[in-house]
Amino acid sequence: MFPEYDVIVVGAGHAGCEAAAMAAKMGSKVMLATMNMQTIAQMSCNPAMGGVAKGQIVREIDALGGYSGIVTDHTMIQFRMLNRSKGAAMWSPRAQSDRMQFARLWRNKLEAMPNVDFWQEMVTGIVVKDGRAVGVHTGLGITIPSKSVVLTNGTFLNGLIHIGEKQLGGGRAGERASKGITAQLHDLGFKSGRMKTGTPPRIDGRSLDWSKMDLQPGDEDLGKFSFTDTPPLKDQLPCHIAYTSPEVHETLKKGFDRSPMFNGRIRGQGPRYCPSIEDKIDRFSDRDRHQLFVEPEGRDTCEIYVNGFSSSLPEEVQYEALRKVQGFENMKMFRPGYAIEYDYFPPTQLSANMETKLVDNLFFAGQINGTTGYEEAACQGLMAGINAHLKINEKDPFVLTRSEAYIGVLIDDLINKGTDEPYRMFTSRAEYRILLRQDNADIRLTHLAKKIGVQDMDQRLANVEVKVEKTNELLKHFKNTSVEPATVNTMLQEKGTSQINQKVKLNALLLRPQVALDDFRPLIPELDQYLDDYNTEQIEQATITLKYEGYIRKEQDMVDKMNRLENIKLKPETDYSTFDSLSAEAREKLNSIKPRTLGQASRISGVSPSDISVLMVHMGR
Repeated sequence: MFPEYDVIVVGAGHAGCEAAAMAAKMGSKVMLATMNMQTIAQMSCNPAMGGVAKGQIVREIDALGGYSGIVTDHTMIQFRMLNRSKGAAMWSPRAQSDRMQFARLWRNKLEAMPNVDFWQEMVTGIVVKDGRAVGVHTGLGITIPSKSVVLTNGTFLNGLIHIGEKQLGGGRAGERASKGITAQLHDLGFKSGRMKTGTPPRIDGRSLDWSKMDLQPGDEDLGKFSFTDTPPLKDQLPCHIAYTSPEVHETLKKGFDRSPMFNGRIRGQGPRYCPSIEDKIDRFSDRDRHQLFVEPEGRDTCEIYVNGFSSSLPEEVQYEALRKVQGFENMKMFRPGYAIEYDYFPPTQLSANMETKLVDNLFFAGQINGTTGYEEAACQGLMAGINAHLKINEKDPFVLTRSEAYIGVLIDDLINKGTDEPYRMFTSRAEYRILLRQDNADIRLTHLAKKIGVQDMDQRLANVEVKVEKTNELLKHFKNTSVEPATVNTMLQEKGTSQINQKVKLNALLLRPQVALDDFRPLIPELDQYLDDYNTEQIEQATITLKYEGYIRKEQDMVDKMNRLENIKLKPETDYSTFDSLSAEAREKLNSIKPRTLGQASRISGVSPSDISVLMVHMGR
């Protein structure tokens, strides 16, 4: 019935879609298996992409040839660049999306790929032969053969939904859980755990009094995610901000005795940085109110997402409490919030290419690895799809380092440190975040995608080369342009920075944090005219490069030093239990993870600097 596929992707969420798309773009014949064709690329929780650090990930996905950025640009209803008041390394794009259009366009993209086939059915097991994944079994008893398998099961593995004292089997509201895979993986020797996430109630926007809430509009200077020529956003929709109150909190507390989080029915660990409303009230009991972001789900629906009110309390408690929020007095609820528990597999069981150590050609991506968030899932899927294709074609794995991408930081953290709570990316996790900015993701990564064989990258690479060329031209012009004191001193005084008493080069003034290039344009007509030949992206790239030149150089020096350790290879067959000078924990962790390099070994939780010194002595270093 089925031919042998190169790659079978199990699950069609954000990880599965990127995995299928990337493997297909590289030339593999792909089968995308999902329990429901109508929920491909479903935004199961908040209708938004990007955010702090997450926005950088989406831009990296785009620079590597993925589709998350393109789909977001085509379907967003609001755009904001977060952290503009901070340095450029912290700038993070975020878009409010039209949830239905987002999923529809993703499906259209996949259906337009001749290398992608679809099958709607539950996958209940993996076909393993001689230690290698060679296909999948389905609930109907069908076996579909393949050369590799990528599992992107999301929250569906033995998923259990909690609403108050009620428990429902399911991977998402209205959808059944996936059975069979966890038990088989246990039999193969894998270790698993349980995690928990949640989602807030969905509300009828027609029943809200928007005049009682604070308006949160999008940016006036609109940005986007994709480095391709995606259309500009038009007719932004606003979000709103509401607040809880002591009265809301007291109402919620009435249901705490029936909360599955407090009475022990939920065993899985929840996300630290996205707690439920009951968890926030319990942990931050000194706070009188908590912020709620009231977000539209799309242009053509009245459905509203109440960001910040995730809950698993009984539905009547959620309803009563929400009606005491200002603007929600006459609120009508579409569905209550709920918590969901699901199986995950500690990611220390993976190699750096997302392949499992126990079964060859079996790859894990997304929440099965203990992460949370669309963006974290999508980038793992992208890397798994790429590496599944490379593995079956006997090519070297594609691994991004911590100094090359946030994606590299995420995967390195997962495989070396593991996680016992839902992992979320933050800028603080990246030690080289000045290098890993959202504005230069294409410069960092597009040439790598072209090198490994991702299709349709020629024009993208040409655009990058033009961007670099134009940036260098601008930097040269700034360094050669002299500025007279009489021209700029009034502006400098107004900006709160010292005046100049002789001619100086423009680049020296641009180093000052108080001023920006736009401050000089009305004062120097020839500069304003010169800049007309450059687009916004090129000008921004040049000014950021100039302002952070010293910091970038220092960070690059740190990278070069760390790369010396990355270049020292470790043998995968090494038995570290024979190294008596290593700590007991180091011997255990090194034997479990089998690091590829000394640099990777240095980042394993429990391996100390003295343990690294022992390894260096052993290697004659």
